[in-house]
Amino acid sequence: MNVPSSTLKGPKSTPTLCLCFSLSFSLFPTIGPKEGWQVYSSAQDADGRCICTVVAPEQNLCSRDAKSKQLRQLLEKVQNMSQSIEVLNLRTQRDFQYVMKMENQMKGLRSKFRQIEEDRKTIMARNFKELKDRMDELQPLIPVLEQYKTDAKLISQFKEEIRNLSSVLTGIQEELGAYDYEQLYQRVISLDSRLRNCMSKLTCGKLMKITGPVTVKTSGTRFGAWMTDPMASPRNNRVWYMDTYTNSKVVREYKSMADFVSGLESRTYYLPFKWAGTNHVVYNGSLYYNKEQSNIIVKYSFETGRVLAQRALEYAGFHNVYPYTWGGFSDIDLMADELGLWAVYATNQNAGNIVISQLEPQTLEVLHTWNTEYSKRNAGESFMICGTLYITNSHLTGAKVYYSYNTKMSSYEYTDIPFHNQYFHISMLDYNARERALYAWNNGHQVIFNVTLYHVIKTEDDS
Repeated sequence: MNVPSSTLKGPKSTPTLCLCFSLSFSLFPTIGPKEGWQVYSSAQDADGRCICTVVAPEQNLCSRDAKSKQLRQLLEKVQNMSQSIEVLNLRTQRDFQYVMKMENQMKGLRSKFRQIEEDRKTIMARNFKELKDRMDELQPLIPVLEQYKTDAKLISQFKEEIRNLSSVLTGIQEELGAYDYEQLYQRVISLDSRLRNCMSKLTCGKLMKITGPVTVKTSGTRFGAWMTDPMASPRNNRVWYMDTYTNSKVVREYKSMADFVSGLESRTYYLPFKWAGTNHVVYNGSLYYNKEQSNIIVKYSFETGRVLAQRALEYAGFHNVYPYTWGGFSDIDLMADELGLWAVYATNQNAGNIVISQLEPQTLEVLHTWNTEYSKRNAGESFMICGTLYITNSHLTGAKVYYSYNTKMSSYEYTDIPFHNQYFHISMLDYNARERALYAWNNGHQVIFNVTLYHVIKTEDDS
């Protein structure tokens, strides 16, 4: 601070030049007038002594308080900045951990989305496979419908719809999700209902042609039987499988034709008696078969697992007395058609020729019998359609339907209806009235033949 001026007097001497020096310190290179020693004026008194007027600095200036204060302030600023940086670092670490956590959650969500997408594709693929199987089951109906010339326009429309729907299904299998599943399913249900309605209008007809076969599966031995129930509802498509022609009691069941093809067995039945031959039939939920080494017919219920009835066919030959041309204890052939349950066999009384008997399904009682003039041993196989028995002349290559007997007219005729014996040996040939097709066991191959019948379609105007 400023202090009063003082006078410095030197010893008395001769007049000399008065010099006053400004005091300064190297620690304070830029001290202002109020910060260091400074000469304001200089003179000599009467005695010739030098008189200087100076301003003294503040008392604390000579200490290093100013610079220390600056250093402290600077240090405080540095500390404040360090603290700010530390806080910022902590926030950054916390944000980084949050980002890492969010990244893990995003990875988890991405994985879940992929899983959901894969599950969706799996479910869609399974649903479309079911639809494709439904269409495959409808395919055998197309050749039959093609023959109904009196209703050609309606049939052509159905056929086109089936083709379009098949194309759609094929496209869906290649690129899932392109079409709405529910809408497609409803179209299949509608088409199935319309086809069944059309089929229900058909009356019985005469066999004109056999086409195919379509190979469904290859399995089992050279001899066996497989079948569906012609009396089952449209939604019941169970398949039964009986391998070999003797010394077995095992019947395998499959819920659908698709399960049968893939080998997905749903149930196994163990019959109380072994069977003979391959000419069994499932009719209205029960299996009818020939008991081994006898002429007894057995009715076995799949629902209860019990024998509901058994009865001997009077005079019927058995155990290779009157088999078909291939042998295999095929003496008694049980079959069903639009008119009911039948047994085909031979007796000594009819000179080994074929006998046809219509059976009562509940009691197995013989309702009526027809004697034919065709030798049982010369027949390859036989099947009933609309009360007419059709007989093939061989079980080998070149076989054809050679003879038919009409039970309604009690008359016969010779026919010439060839069919393709693709695998050279047929040990079972049976007609399914619901499917309007022939099921066959062709040398270890399960095949289906389509049949063409000549008949008239009933319309609403005719009923």
